[in-house]
Amino acid sequence: MARSDPYRAFRFRIEIQGLVQGGFRSVGGMERTTTVEPYREGGVNDFEHQLVVQTTFPPLTLQRGLVESTLWDWHQDVIDGSVTRRDVTIELLDESGQQAWRWVCQGAFPAKWSGADLDAVSGSIATESVELVHHGIRRQ
Repeated sequence: MARSDPYRAFRFRIEIQGLVQGGFRSVGGMERTTTVEPYREGGVNDFEHQLVVQTTFPPLTLQRGLVESTLWDWHQDVIDGSVTRRDVTIELLDESGQQAWRWVCQGAFPAKWSGADLDAVSGSIATESVELVHHGIRRQ
């Protein structure tokens, strides 16, 4: 019988509007939470109904080494009043480099851009982080 090991979290690829974006160090915020509201039905004493109210999605946070200005420029467009929503795809790859899971965050745009703390004494790599708000995450 074939063994089914969990996928490794370090093999992933990011696409923004169909274009592969390389070099991301981490992806955070891949989460969805459904709020429920309890409802007690008269005469039913052995359980409480749970009614779905709303599903929310936190911002997606992408971090990578600072190399070029694509994410900065996209956020600058938002600041200037030109909000361009783009689909962001996260692909988790198996050990052979093939797609194992694929998530799409629909209608995303940057709401926050952060740069690295610059320190002349440190030998660390300059990084950038961008928070993308979106309409939801779905698995394809």
